[in-house]
Amino acid sequence: MSNSPIVRDVLDNGLRLLTERMTQVRSISIGVWLTRGSRHETAERGGIAHFVEHMLFKGTATRSAEDIAQAIDSIGGQLDAFTAKEYASYYIKVLDEHLPLAIDILSDIVRNPAFSPDDIEREKKVVIEEIKMVEDTPDDLVHELFTQGFWENHPLGRPILGTKETVESFDVDLLRGYFENAYTAPNLIVSAVGNLEHARVRALVEEKFGSVVPTGEAFREQPPKVVPKILIRNKELEQSHVCLGASSYPQNHDDRYSSYVLNTLLGGSMSSRLFQNVREKRGLAYAVFSGLSAYRDAGSFTIYAGCSNEAVGQVIDLVVDELRGVKQTPVPDAELRRAKDHLKGSLMLSLENTASRMSHLARQEIYFDRQFGLDETLVGIERVTSSEVQRVAADLFRGGSLAATVLGNVNGLEIPRERLELD
Repeated sequence: MSNSPIVRDVLDNGLRLLTERMTQVRSISIGVWLTRGSRHETAERGGIAHFVEHMLFKGTATRSAEDIAQAIDSIGGQLDAFTAKEYASYYIKVLDEHLPLAIDILSDIVRNPAFSPDDIEREKKVVIEEIKMVEDTPDDLVHELFTQGFWENHPLGRPILGTKETVESFDVDLLRGYFENAYTAPNLIVSAVGNLEHARVRALVEEKFGSVVPTGEAFREQPPKVVPKILIRNKELEQSHVCLGASSYPQNHDDRYSSYVLNTLLGGSMSSRLFQNVREKRGLAYAVFSGLSAYRDAGSFTIYAGCSNEAVGQVIDLVVDELRGVKQTPVPDAELRRAKDHLKGSLMLSLENTASRMSHLARQEIYFDRQFGLDETLVGIERVTSSEVQRVAADLFRGGSLAATVLGNVNGLEIPRERLELD
């Protein structure tokens, strides 16, 4: 694996191309990645990146939405897309022999969208239903509410889907204007992994993407300022949903490996402290886990639990205890070993298929401007010491750093600030 044949190439117009050859498979995953996402929108245009992603599937100058679906289905391919806060992606997985068609379809979608007014009006209804779905999915909603409060008045805090009001305001001119400014060669990365030859992929990409305009406006990103707050939202639910969190590191921070290990042992696995102490020993929650979100210039460490309305206070106290504990006491060797092995194992398993490796290549290009071999990442995890985990815990879980959001049937619940004190 260490000498994995990753090739990085740049077309004359500035579009970046990454390929990795995996000869043991018969498939190829290829994706077009856009280095623009919801954080690059203004508040009144919230959700436009995601809406444009929907529209690109609605047909091009020469293919209807049905043509696109049939072309993919007739070769047994899988076509998908998503929009995130700092990028969007369109990708196809096909048998190696169908690579030319895959590149043809991808280039058609991201270069020639029709933006028909009828489709736009129909798609508004679809996206508004998608927004309502979040409102009806409390474990998603609590994270959305938490993020909005945590990065308040900052694009990272706003929902990727936008709001009903912003989505209803979109029209042809607005969408086309956004598309023409964002989908330019310097903002595009093509990533392909599987049974391929770089030269052939390059020739196909050059043919289909070589004429994408090389212009692009630079985007000035401002890091968010965090003011930890406590938000309690009453909603008629059978269960309460709790989200606690503090600031964490951006994507390319030197302490990222230590923070991965910290997250794993606190709430990233079934043997983690939170899972064992909140769920297994006390039966207070069915779901309890921690997670890291990392962006170019900001990050968050969040803990989620779904529990009975009566148990909210107790769950919060247990989480605060665990966060204090990991600051005060060095992590035992056996637990550190287990967390590292869990991380390394899940990383290696996740990179076994072409689609996840294709995403992995693109994300590294976006955040690091270079490719880390798997070995380099494994070494980074292996190097983490118990004292580094403790230092990073002290750095992240400072006094006054914890924010909390509770969503549930908790009328009258109060969480005094000192209940979240980590010192």
